[in-house]
Amino acid sequence: MPANQASPGHLLRLIRDGQATTRGELQHATGLSRSTIGNRLDQLFAAGWLRDATGTSTGGRPSARLEFDSGHAVVIAVDLETRHSRAAVLDLAGRILAERSEPLLIADGPDKVLDTLAGWFPGLLEAAGAEPARLCGIGLSVPGPVDWATGQVIQPPIMPGWDQYPIPERMQQAYARHVPEAATTPVPVLVDNDANLMAYAEQRVHYPDCSAFVLVKVSTGIGAGVVVDGEPYRGIDGGAGDIGHIRLHDRADALCMCGAYGCLAAVASGRAIAGQLTSAGIPTTSGSDVRERLADGQPDAVRLAREAGRRVGEVLVTVVTLLNPGVLVLAGDLAGTPFLTGVRELLYQRAMPRTTAHLNVVTSGLGDQAALTGAATMVVEQLYAPDRADDRLAAMNG
Repeated sequence: MPANQASPGHLLRLIRDGQATTRGELQHATGLSRSTIGNRLDQLFAAGWLRDATGTSTGGRPSARLEFDSGHAVVIAVDLETRHSRAAVLDLAGRILAERSEPLLIADGPDKVLDTLAGWFPGLLEAAGAEPARLCGIGLSVPGPVDWATGQVIQPPIMPGWDQYPIPERMQQAYARHVPEAATTPVPVLVDNDANLMAYAEQRVHYPDCSAFVLVKVSTGIGAGVVVDGEPYRGIDGGAGDIGHIRLHDRADALCMCGAYGCLAAVASGRAIAGQLTSAGIPTTSGSDVRERLADGQPDAVRLAREAGRRVGEVLVTVVTLLNPGVLVLAGDLAGTPFLTGVRELLYQRAMPRTTAHLNVVTSGLGDQAALTGAATMVVEQLYAPDRADDRLAAMNG
């Protein structure tokens, strides 16, 4: 292994991945001397990032098994939806330590929404028993296309006023206002699309061996997250998976929130079904209301959800033919038995048998916690990636 691939950050990666968890195994994997390994591990122990398998924070015996100390810091994760939000404090292993969920309208705009969220953070940290100094990052899940490099949402149909808004910088500023005792260095803020993060979480937690994985979220809008070889696939500027705006050939009358006609989301989303139910004399304002109707077994909601599943299934025939995934997860407000049944009907009817022979079509295992888990995982994986970890260690020792 080249020397630049055996830095403290790279040793941490080997330990976190379980590839080498003793000093001897690290020597074998890297070719470094025992003393060099010891020096680099000392940096990781000094930062509080490592412990031996007995839970102590010392180097221990040379044969002691090493593990990442997931309790040395916390992250804040936010799941921002169109009409409500969740925020949670999690440890670095993804365990939720404190959580809050409240109505919050994304249409109120980024300034108000981000400031409201930041106002939750002091109480959440206190409830989690975590000092602000232990916060290493904030992750936001948002219902729109995200340019990963900048953390900005780009032309989001259901996020009015958010287009190209500097979310990371404004979230940092709002956090500093509400948590003035926090460190002077701005806390890292990472942002990604909700379907991407839900897919990332579901794949890692429930299907770690699946190399091609797709999740479709159907709530107010419709979006897909794709994970290939353990990493989210975002496209060149964050637009991958935006299947809600694929046009249906026979619904040119359906006006979408994006301004176009015939989009899948205009026909088969929670918002679309809410409109259909309201027109039928069953007042329904949102995807979450549709979810309640489905939970009550309301016949029209059940029928419309199944029909929506069939329309989404039409589009997914192309998706699974192109990507050949092993798992397709349905998530969001509509992801119950009627919708699942509709998707399966069309998918297995129209896709080639070869395409679906090894495809598992299921509903979400993480449920309402999927986006929170994915946002927290995004932060941890970025901050403790080898190069980023090395930079952080250098800053600590500088």
